[in-house]
Amino acid sequence: MPLFDLRLAAASTDPLTEEASDAPAPARKKAKTENKPKKPVVKTADKLAKLGLKSDIDLVLHLPMRYEDETSLTPISELIPGHVEQTEGIVFDNEIAYRPRRQLLVKIHDDKGDELTLRFLNFYDLQVKQMAIGTRLRVRGDVRGGFFGLEMVHPTVRPVDDDMPLPLPQALTPVYPSTAGISQAYLRKAIDNALTRVSLAELLPEPIARQYLKPLNVPGLLDAVKTLHHPRADSDENALIDGTHPAWTRIKFEELLAQQLSLKRAHEERRTRAAPAMPRCHADDDALLVTRLLKMLPFALTGAQQRVVAEIAGELTLAHPMQRLLQGDVGSGKTIVAALAAAQAIDAGYQAALMAPTEILAEQHARKLRGWLEPLGVSVAWLAGSLKAKEKRAASEAAALGTAQLVIGTHAIIQDTVEFARLGLVIVDEQHRFGVVQRLALRAKAQNAADGARDFQPHQLMMSATPIPRTLAMTYYADLDVSTIDELPPGRTPILTKIVSDDRRDEIIARVREAALTGRQVYWVCPLIEESETLQLQTAVETYETLVAALPELRVGLVHGRLASAEKAAVMDAFSRNEVQLLVATTVIEVGVDVPNASLMVIEHAERFGLAQLHQLRGRVGRGSAASVCVLMYANPLSQTARARLQTVRETTDGFEIALRDLEIRGPGEFLGARQSGEAMLRFANLENDGWLIDPAREAADAMLTSFPDAVTRHLARWLGVREQYLKA
Repeated sequence: MPLFDLRLAAASTDPLTEEASDAPAPARKKAKTENKPKKPVVKTADKLAKLGLKSDIDLVLHLPMRYEDETSLTPISELIPGHVEQTEGIVFDNEIAYRPRRQLLVKIHDDKGDELTLRFLNFYDLQVKQMAIGTRLRVRGDVRGGFFGLEMVHPTVRPVDDDMPLPLPQALTPVYPSTAGISQAYLRKAIDNALTRVSLAELLPEPIARQYLKPLNVPGLLDAVKTLHHPRADSDENALIDGTHPAWTRIKFEELLAQQLSLKRAHEERRTRAAPAMPRCHADDDALLVTRLLKMLPFALTGAQQRVVAEIAGELTLAHPMQRLLQGDVGSGKTIVAALAAAQAIDAGYQAALMAPTEILAEQHARKLRGWLEPLGVSVAWLAGSLKAKEKRAASEAAALGTAQLVIGTHAIIQDTVEFARLGLVIVDEQHRFGVVQRLALRAKAQNAADGARDFQPHQLMMSATPIPRTLAMTYYADLDVSTIDELPPGRTPILTKIVSDDRRDEIIARVREAALTGRQVYWVCPLIEESETLQLQTAVETYETLVAALPELRVGLVHGRLASAEKAAVMDAFSRNEVQLLVATTVIEVGVDVPNASLMVIEHAERFGLAQLHQLRGRVGRGSAASVCVLMYANPLSQTARARLQTVRETTDGFEIALRDLEIRGPGEFLGARQSGEAMLRFANLENDGWLIDPAREAADAMLTSFPDAVTRHLARWLGVREQYLKA
């Protein structure tokens, strides 16, 4: 498609100058500017590019985010505070007030004499003149109950000529996603011009349309787009607004189909690339690291662990790269599964690397994996940003020479100075905390092992303790193979969750003392490190000092993200050895910390945490045989949303159920974190309301990939464009 013409109107008005905002432009003032530095001019095309609008097709598919009903007028006497309304009246008072601040107050009355005040906190001299006494105005805005009666603050204003009445629109007015400097008037005109130049041909092959579109009873694509940009007077307004109109259904199906095609094609493309084949030898071969590791474990794998180990091991034998997500609830035993995958890579003569998002989590992995593997002769290197230069250099050299068979660390692993001799397996824990670029950087470390092979990449195992709801797994994760550990190891005790007001803080401290003096250990989690003016919360440092004073008979430790790594490690080691009975911490202990003797957790200001985070934190207790309790301490007043969130955590310990409710609350954008590097893969479809469209979209994608590959390419170019690259990490 050609780039759209910015000369949208050949008439006497330029949309960028006269209609750049809903308010009249200020009067121009003469000034000497010879010596003033000129501000850089941001071109309209650059502003549009921020919205992803670079061509006619981009404009045509830039669909409204909502609609405004400007089709009727409401008498002033019938305006309802809290509602967005439209009315007309004649200006009878116009003044600039200076108390409590400079503002323009315009008062109008309608033909019945009822009055309405218009308040403008930011205004231009020209606006004062255009709303002069005697002028009839049509205004639309949020109605408020002001001190002197009804008012609107910064309403949309249009002067009405009594000799030439301004007709009311016959359809809903679209409101588009925009950016600074691009007005709704400009967008509407640009989109209308693009619609005249784009044919928007049907790209779905006739057999696909007949099988999957006809049952949906949706219009043709061009009709659907025109309906959404310019709803007819007889359109179902509610269906347009809530996204259930057949025109929206057609658009959402097309978008979901594009997403499924892209993910499935990315999945298939990986199978054309080279990866190291890591054969599984006979299970009774005592020379194998995998066999020796299994025999020395002090516990037996659960059935679910055995199943996912077999899935991963089988895929590692193939000569194309594994791209697998290992998901399991808190405490389900993902680490040993990752260790067995690394052992298979080492058995085959390759190196493995494990990257975690925080140093505490990476250290926990290092401690556990070293305990399992080093007695079996495996060389494990540790690489983190907090290491001294000499230690970093030694770890990097071990990775480059191949003497380190397993490298564990944080983002430091992906630094340019770190190279590997034969990297065959990449393990990324809490993968949603890493962006696309970071994961690609780690994967690129395997090029040295390729011996010149083109498109070589290592096997990749991504782990997540946040279970993925089915709708997300079918959409955003459709390019991955998923292994799920849906069984907890035996001996894990249920965790009792209590919701308690911080008015009962003294009772909770007494319970902490009792638990610690009977030999148990306690976590006390705080959301902030130091006092914030905006969030007046109990801080970790302040809480630590308070608890030290209140519990002199206990050894209290403090750990948070701003401590030096050596200090954090020392405190965590002391807690692991039961030298510290009460650990005050921020969310740095959210994942990976495993202290079986800890059986009580207090979460301060639990109302400030998300569902997934509360569930992760709670999972730090209940890891031993003792009955465990998690206290969610909240501060009043408690909002309905926060109350519902806390009730959810109290009612269930099922991570999958919690993840589903979390998705409903936050939506997929926040839930997915950095997977798409900030690019919204779905602009129109809503997984909560439109999940029923996923299955037909998946089936249609399979059929198109099999029988209509050319149509696949055209469809992806229309709906995804460059955003498809984010699916390939």
